[in-house]
Amino acid sequence: MGRSSVITLEATHRKAVLFHPELLARLVILDPELTVGLPPKLTAATGADALVLPAILLAQATAPAIQPKELEMEIKRVGTQPSSKGPADWFTGTVRIDPLFQANALARAAGASVTFEPGARTARHTHPLGQTLIVTSDVGWVQREGGPIEEIRPGDLVWFAPGLKHWRGAAPTTAMTHIAIQEALDGKVVDWMEKVTDEQYRA
Repeated sequence: MGRSSVITLEATHRKAVLFHPELLARLVILDPELTVGLPPKLTAATGADALVLPAILLAQATAPAIQPKELEMEIKRVGTQPSSKGPADWFTGTVRIDPLFQANALARAAGASVTFEPGARTARHTHPLGQTLIVTSDVGWVQREGGPIEEIRPGDLVWFAPGLKHWRGAAPTTAMTHIAIQEALDGKVVDWMEKVTDEQYRA
């Protein structure tokens, strides 16, 4: 942007303007109030009332003010979020889902604690952006498409790549609880497929 380009900031945005001499892109902002208290070398050669500022700061100066709510901290107390039963269309056996956190504002990740009673398991499914599991108690099983059934224990971390078909659940004689974390793509976190039969589960 050349020296001939002149932009005047609205009064409501004046306090948002900051000087950053290391940026090369510049513009000329005409406003006497902006020069108050600044060293003379920051005043543009076009006049005492002109100040040369980086062009990128125009976006900062004119951007909507951040609302206080966006900066707040949120605490969700244990027991304040209701548990739900794993739907029969997606699970075999008894499964309890305890929500932990949902995606807020610009975030895409959500998490839940899932408890499988002995022999309970998910149907086969995929996640568009992958999924991370953190096993927190007891013993479970997990299987990716084309692979063997593998045992998972507390402290184990399992990652499924985006689009990888898999299932997971408890072992036949023990329950299993894990934390599941996944991101949404266009509002979707999972694609459910066929169930795992008893024969396949015990294979």
